[in-house]
Amino acid sequence: QIMIATSSIGPGCTNLLTAAATAHANRLPILLLSGDTFANRLPDPVLQQVESFHNPNMTVTDAFQAFTRYWDRINRPEQLISSLPQAVATMLDPADCGPVFIGLPQDIQAEAFDYPQAFFKETVHQIPKPRPDRDSIAQAAQILRESKKPLIISGGGVFYSGATAELVSFAEIYNIPVVETIAGRGVMLHDHPQNAGPLGVIGSSSANTLAAEADVVLAVGTRLQDFTTGSWSVFGNEQMRLISLNAARYDAHKHRALSVVGDALVGIEELGQSLGDWKGPEAWASQAKSLYGEWNHTVDEHSGPTGTVPPSYAHVVGAINRVCDETDLVLTAAGGFPGELCKNWKTKAVGTFHCEFGFSCMGYEIAGGWGAKMADPGRDVIVLVGDGSYLMMNSDIYSSVLTGHKLII
Repeated sequence: QIMIATSSIGPGCTNLLTAAATAHANRLPILLLSGDTFANRLPDPVLQQVESFHNPNMTVTDAFQAFTRYWDRINRPEQLISSLPQAVATMLDPADCGPVFIGLPQDIQAEAFDYPQAFFKETVHQIPKPRPDRDSIAQAAQILRESKKPLIISGGGVFYSGATAELVSFAEIYNIPVVETIAGRGVMLHDHPQNAGPLGVIGSSSANTLAAEADVVLAVGTRLQDFTTGSWSVFGNEQMRLISLNAARYDAHKHRALSVVGDALVGIEELGQSLGDWKGPEAWASQAKSLYGEWNHTVDEHSGPTGTVPPSYAHVVGAINRVCDETDLVLTAAGGFPGELCKNWKTKAVGTFHCEFGFSCMGYEIAGGWGAKMADPGRDVIVLVGDGSYLMMNSDIYSSVLTGHKLII
């Protein structure tokens, strides 16, 4: 769902900066409409205007150019006719999706323009699913067929594409263990036979051991940031070949990968068609199950019932996990909770785990929980928040009560 936020020209505008950066890091669509200083400059400096001594055209809104996917300042009202469609197209593009910023100077807001009626006609937009190049799919299939220890990394792009069922089915059919990034947690149910645990710095010993031995890694919908790769320390096989399936060319071409640029859902489908009756070696799949079993024993030791006062973070996570409904959403973002949640949470249903770790933004938790409850009022949202984040944004508890969205914090 595309969300919209508006602001005035000063602190209201700069207060949006962190939100824009969070959305940019996580590839999330949000439309930011901000007031701006007078285009004619006659009353300068106006209230809340920050003047640039060397460039009178520069205002605080220019700060958004560093972390928006589309930025514009409307200096004539008719410019909206060309700018708004580009803004919408950006937010609906799987490759370029992210925050969009439009600055609206105060004097321009007061100008009239006779817009054509067609501009306001209701339009139904379809989100495209770009198909990968056939040659890249064929190359990826050939590399997988040659592998002895293949591994799938499931990223947040699997959720964005709506490809969770397709990825799980692909792993089952071709007998490949799946490890999850932080954004990709919750694609696999905890007890699924192909689940090998969360990967990386705050991941599991099972996933990291498999990554150290893997000879082919299929990364689906992930940027492969440092907490996933352990700054590339988790991959121990110097001959490992990386296949990156990603809608964004920029992400797919990272780390000397074979880039398969395309939507995760259709990419998985077409890669499966090219693999035919090939399957991953059973010995490798059995090793993954054994390692995952050992990891789950460790999780049970650290997060099981306890009489210790005060309980550890892990014990709190485990206690909540045991009593929550399978459709409840657990959410966190910063501090110690991301690690404890990634390691110890046992996913009961797809899409019930949310950790904002693209930007790991303090203060995201309560506001993010409020947004999650808006998106799906039919389930409980459980927010895990540390003292620093709580002190930054606890006022949103009032907002959530005011709008009738119950949170468990």
